[in-house]
Amino acid sequence: QVQLVESGGGLVQAGGSLRLSCAASGNIFSINNMAWYRQAPGKERELVASISSGGSTDYADSVKGRFTISRDNAKSTVYLQMNSLKPEDTAVYYCNADLRVDLVVRSLYWGQGTQVTVSS
Repeated sequence: QVQLVESGGGLVQAGGSLRLSCAASGNIFSINNMAWYRQAPGKERELVASISSGGSTDYADSVKGRFTISRDNAKSTVYLQMNSLKPEDTAVYYCNADLRVDLVVRSLYWGQGTQVTVSS
């Protein structure tokens, strides 16, 4: 059984910072890409940032220069450092991981989500 557990969300004023963490645990053979998505009320879930197993990163245009994704492979953990937060960053943030539980089975797993609220 594989679990992704997020932490670090909360309420912050505009211009502030938060750091999200997502730790994967369970029967994990290897982890490929890890990513953060977000979903605001009434909107579709959107990709915020992704990072490959080798450390290559990609960001949504709306967060470039403000957010930084990183990972600690030894801890099977992905982070999202969010700076200069704006009210429009308010959403539930989800992490996901493309991982293998053995040499054959590869699946995409999602965390339960963590709320980020940015007040103006």
